[in-house]
Amino acid sequence: MTSLSELPIREDLRGRSPYGAPQRPVPVALNVNENTHPVPEDVAADIVARVAAAVGGVNRYPDREFTELRAAFARYLGHGLTPDNIWAANGSNEVLQHILQAFGGPGRTLLGFAPTYSMYPLLASGTGTGYLAGARDADYELSPETAVAEIRRTDPDIVILCSPNNPTGTPLGLDTIEAVYDAARGIVVVDEAYAEFMPEGEPSALTLLPGRPRLLVSRTMSKAFAFAGARVGYLAADPAVNDALRLVRLPYHLSALTQAAALGALAHSDEMLATVGEIRGQRDRLVSELARLGYTPHRSGSNFVLFGGVADPHATFEALAERGILIRDVGIPHHLRVTAGTEAETTAFLEALAALGRPGADAAADTAADPAPERVQDAPVDSDA
Repeated sequence: MTSLSELPIREDLRGRSPYGAPQRPVPVALNVNENTHPVPEDVAADIVARVAAAVGGVNRYPDREFTELRAAFARYLGHGLTPDNIWAANGSNEVLQHILQAFGGPGRTLLGFAPTYSMYPLLASGTGTGYLAGARDADYELSPETAVAEIRRTDPDIVILCSPNNPTGTPLGLDTIEAVYDAARGIVVVDEAYAEFMPEGEPSALTLLPGRPRLLVSRTMSKAFAFAGARVGYLAADPAVNDALRLVRLPYHLSALTQAAALGALAHSDEMLATVGEIRGQRDRLVSELARLGYTPHRSGSNFVLFGGVADPHATFEALAERGILIRDVGIPHHLRVTAGTEAETTAFLEALAALGRPGADAAADTAADPAPERVQDAPVDSDA
């Protein structure tokens, strides 16, 4: 059998590994930041009906401009946005790929702040864009001063900010985004895959769009909307950005079935997002209970919690998996990450973790002493998939 190394692939792809999270059939899967609540039955029925209606026309190509869907996203986001401000694709990963195809490429660079979503360097590699990993502040925060210093040091063509950040859950202040935009000469992307889980009333980067044509805000339906299997991501930006993305997208890239399903979900956005408050509650419960168990949970504005003080992350991961609970070893020393699930799922995780015994003092000390998150810039972490 021919091996990958024997094929004439691009030299810059040799030795790389594809993106992927562990997939195991377990009763409690809290490893990829999904909304673990199912789509409400009445909403599912309406979505199925819409998809069934779309099947009747699949002999024809879908609306290439996904006009109705862009209008629905604009209504959902508000902030005075119109369909001309909206782009969409098959998951936010494809949205980000379109951005790098249009604004990145050979001789250009993308700056991210490690540790962050591992698809950023992979998408950069796939488009021939150089990837630069900037450092974060203590506890994975990112201040305006630190971000601007990295931009001045590296002079990137594109800057990407994950807000809240994955895998750390760290919220990002609008002051940092504003400072980055003012310092950068090129495109600034704010990946808001988890924006709906931020505290009620917390402002989005969408508020910064007016007057900033180089600012792009990416969103997804995979997380809060519990629509990960549908693969729908979208973007808000200046209309000129959409003109650029049209140059690189594949023809008819959003199928009629995808468009119909997404329109159905958006028509029931209140019902689809009804579990967000409960998920926030379980996230906050994880933070308090993990601390009570002797671990070090980090500040999170997302639907997951990164926690330190784990003596042996791989061993703890495997021990939990043997008990039917899948979380995530993100490659950060002495840390693991867990998604906030239903109350029952969260309880199952906490009880299983408690049964493993309290973490060792040495591990907690090691966590506090580890000052270099940039060392894990290639950790196998995930955000929107």
